[in-house]
Amino acid sequence: MKTNNRYRVFSMLMIAVASSFIFFSCKKDDEKMTPVPQQKSIVETASSNPDFSILVQALTKADLVNTINTSSNLTVFAPTNSAFQQLFTTLGVSGINDLSKEALTPILLYHVLGTKVTSGAISTGYLSTLSPGPKTKTLSLFIDKSSTVKINNSSTVKQADLMASNGVIHVIDKVLLPNSIVDIASNNANFSILVSALVKADLVSTLTGSGPFTVFAPTNAAFTALFATLGVGGIQDLTKEQLTPILLHHVVSGNVLSSELTRGDVMTLNGSIAIAIGTGVTINGNTNVILADVQGTNGVIHAIDKVLLP
Repeated sequence: MKTNNRYRVFSMLMIAVASSFIFFSCKKDDEKMTPVPQQKSIVETASSNPDFSILVQALTKADLVNTINTSSNLTVFAPTNSAFQQLFTTLGVSGINDLSKEALTPILLYHVLGTKVTSGAISTGYLSTLSPGPKTKTLSLFIDKSSTVKINNSSTVKQADLMASNGVIHVIDKVLLPNSIVDIASNNANFSILVSALVKADLVSTLTGSGPFTVFAPTNAAFTALFATLGVGGIQDLTKEQLTPILLHHVVSGNVLSSELTRGDVMTLNGSIAIAIGTGVTINGNTNVILADVQGTNGVIHAIDKVLLP
């Protein structure tokens, strides 16, 4: 009797173990079969958000949907519908239908970087977009990362890091328009004295022309050093007639990238400057190019640390 009871208990125990094994095996199989949600592409992510409906409409009209969808590791600064409405008011149009594919394409590509840059990797400085500029160079935009992230001193990142299968989206509150070289200088506080000088010398319209131009752009620190040398308090103490030849001495005709600079004399719009190529680029033996190849629609800027005097 005892043997039968032991046998019965052992049999029940084995059945319980087997049942547990089958249960957990089935559960594991079920887990394996559960499909993992697939991450949406950048365009699909924008299309699923009603606040990007005008952006999607613009991408469609510019025939850029396939370009954005088939590229990888992109960063898109995505304007909201409200941002586009502001643009329409500025341009005096009623909507996307009033803008051509040719007008939309460079604007939209100006919002796209060819690399994936999350908010943690963003720092103050210039980044290259996919919007075409002179020659084979693409246009630059300026990121100012202080308390907020501002682009070209006009548009603010309102929401960052919307991750997509082929990159990342940062939501912005204003549509970015491709910058001329004067716009580039105006949007960077480090060039504010240069901009004041251009205004006083009545050269803004010249440098917003078709060009292209290459501008060796002195920083504020460079101008402050010049004022100390001249014994003046600032731009207000210099006349248009004094400023004009100095400023034109910083402008070269053509879109000359740093890789295209060669050793020797280069003619500016007011006399020549001497270029030397070493570990960096120096001008006239005492001025350094401290930032190169900031590309605008009508030319390129190279920042320098000293004002060049004719």
